Amino acid sequence: MKKRIAFFQSSMGAGGIEKSLFNLMHNLDYNRVDATLFLFEDGCFFPGGFPKELDVKLLSPPPRICSFLPFDTARHFWKHDWEQYGEFDVAADFNSYQFSCACGALGVKAKRRVMWLHNNVEIKLQNEWKYRVLWHFFAGKLKHYDCFIPCSKALEEPFLHASGLEKANFTVIQNYIDITEIRAKQGETPEIPAFDSKNVNFVALGRLCHQKGYDIMIDLFAKACREREDLRLYIIGGGFDRRVLSQQAERQAPGKIIFLGEQSNPYAILDKMDAFLSTSRYEGQPLNIEEARAIGLPLYCTKNLEQYSEGLQGYEMDELLQAIIHAEKQEKKPDELEEYNREILERVYEL
Repeated sequence: MKKRIAFFQSSMGAGGIEKSLFNLMHNLDYNRVDATLFLFEDGCFFPGGFPKELDVKLLSPPPRICSFLPFDTARHFWKHDWEQYGEFDVAADFNSYQFSCACGALGVKAKRRVMWLHNNVEIKLQNEWKYRVLWHFFAGKLKHYDCFIPCSKALEEPFLHASGLEKANFTVIQNYIDITEIRAKQGETPEIPAFDSKNVNFVALGRLCHQKGYDIMIDLFAKACREREDLRLYIIGGGFDRRVLSQQAERQAPGKIIFLGEQSNPYAILDKMDAFLSTSRYEGQPLNIEEARAIGLPLYCTKNLEQYSEGLQGYEMDELLQAIIHAEKQEKKPDELEEYNREILERVYEL
């Protein structure tokens, strides 16, 4: 008999959480599971839309004020007929941040309720004052879940410490990488401004925000560019920090760092590059590193990211600078990630 799983996600815009969920929805075995995706915003950034087997339901979001009241109080202000959907074996708050997703996962009838964890909560609380405000109001929801799903082992201890929970059930499920999609799209011909294959071309991928450490990256790459003329860095992604980061790049390394914005097909661009660069301050499990690994790009990442990505060999900052300065073109070695993806799906089915 099929297991019924309900996933709650705020929206399907551009982002790592959204891409991880999109990949998972497209690779579930629908002969084994009956999945329903509840969304609170219409639309999907990713081409191709959802698989036909997936039941997608669009709900009206609760009033914004609910996010700024203690969770156990605010949830009573938003009424919804959850009984109409029947009983699920598992209700999953995939987002983990939004009041609406928690209300859904805890409101629908279900035998088990789980929450995905996408970030090092402790470091996020230290770095983002807005998140500290939200955490103050929604931390009360955590006691209602049966299990937490961190996307890397490194997230467990920081979550326990920040939440104040004495113990919790954890099942690590990493982010699924859709190899079929990557292989289909990487062969397309992308438009890349000012691209010259004779240069050593680095690429970075991700939201332009404080967490991803692009200010650190630009400073580091600018230092490397003073030693070599043939280095270029292409940054794929959008975000509120684009203007200030663009100004920093133009000031420190004019013409050497190019912002490409959000791209529906980043894989064709990655395929043309020579190396992948990441200097994130913290992560959950970096989807972009696994995608670069699938393409076969050499990885130039800071040492702190090792704990979030199994098998990654990172660099201390001074070592990373020297590695960029001495980087050479290498033959790409694509990884099909077969065992990696198989284990992810089996853990989802076991929930």
